[in-house]
Amino acid sequence: MTEISHRIRMAIELENCRIHPSSSSSSSSNHEFYIPLTHFDIPFLQSDPTQRFIFFDFPYSNLHFHENILPSLKISLSLTLTHFLPLAGHVVLPLNSGTPSIRCVSGDSISLITLQSDQNLHYLASHDQRISDHFYECVPKLPFATRCADSVVFPVVALQITLFADQGICIGITNHHVVADGSSIVNFVKLRGCANRFGDGESFHQTVGRHFLVINRNLVEDHEKLDSIAWKFSPFGSSPHKNQVQNLKNHVYANTPNSRNVSSFMVISAYAWICALRAAASSDDNEEEIFYFSFAADCRGRLNPPLPESYFGNCLVFVRAGARRGSLKKKGGFLIAVESIREATRRILQSDRGVVESADWPLDFRKNSGQCVVSVAGSPRFDVYEADFGWGKPRKQEFVHLDRQRSISLCKSRDFEGGFELGLSRNKAEMDIFEQVFGDPNLALD
Repeated sequence: MTEISHRIRMAIELENCRIHPSSSSSSSSNHEFYIPLTHFDIPFLQSDPTQRFIFFDFPYSNLHFHENILPSLKISLSLTLTHFLPLAGHVVLPLNSGTPSIRCVSGDSISLITLQSDQNLHYLASHDQRISDHFYECVPKLPFATRCADSVVFPVVALQITLFADQGICIGITNHHVVADGSSIVNFVKLRGCANRFGDGESFHQTVGRHFLVINRNLVEDHEKLDSIAWKFSPFGSSPHKNQVQNLKNHVYANTPNSRNVSSFMVISAYAWICALRAAASSDDNEEEIFYFSFAADCRGRLNPPLPESYFGNCLVFVRAGARRGSLKKKGGFLIAVESIREATRRILQSDRGVVESADWPLDFRKNSGQCVVSVAGSPRFDVYEADFGWGKPRKQEFVHLDRQRSISLCKSRDFEGGFELGLSRNKAEMDIFEQVFGDPNLALD
């Protein structure tokens, strides 16, 4: 066993192995095939990897973990990869010409590391402020890219299991966004939980048959404009209840004449936007500067023809709202934020050409480089808490890459129907202000 140091803490490496898709996969036997990246995928070639992990309460002994849980997790991963072959593949970037693609060949595998940590899982999985450095030992690292002949090749996923003795388990996933969006990755996590729970390959494959994965890129129509654009180019958690979200809606209805079609996502996003602005405010702020708020919208059902929900890959458009910093900071700024998000959503998603035109987002993001942008990671549509590995509902989900970005994570609440979980990572002073403002609507709405 090897000791690995991650900033502050020490973790012990128990095992380092590679997991192959189950040999029952006829599609992977002695075959090589390429999945071309679409104009929805290519912009993410320049993105940092997505890093998330899920905590589970599991107060059993190390012996039970090694004899029962770890073997089951490896088998279930192999079974699940049978249906998610692109995750075991590699992205191939031609150095001269040609379209980037995901290459899948027989013998593909993914990295799986198992560690044991002496940290307090209950602290890491709480909704309180925590020191972000303490999370890094739970984060799997992707292997480096390699140059092969006339192309650059890199793996797309790495996994890690971290054992907290007599407390629980953390399942960590690091993936390149270019291979799949949040919807696809959450489906992978859920089906892996299903495989682990069944413990029976035949029963699992019958279940997956009802949710057959679609990886056919021919379903995404080519678009010359979009292809050219694509080629150019301290954590805190809170869980607003349904009643709190409804109160925000009521505030909008009471103060905005003829307001309608205000979604829960709009009001909680606007509220988080205002809180982030207040927390980062300084005397040197330019009140005329445009402060942006951006989020991804799944457009599988908005294409013509629509893509199935089981489509594996990226199918996102980015919605960007913006308003003057001074307008957002003054009284009524929350209402301005709601209207800005609503109008941006309408412009992109509710017009005939909106989804196609919004593919300009890589150019827009380059133009706004260095400007003030708060973005959302995740979506309340994806319920990772449905992932059932047979140990009960997950304790907590975290996005570690928030530590590198000024993003806010947003997902469906674990405990409250109609609620949300929100997370972010900032310096301690900014976090304290955000927590104070977020916890007192009077401060954010006045």
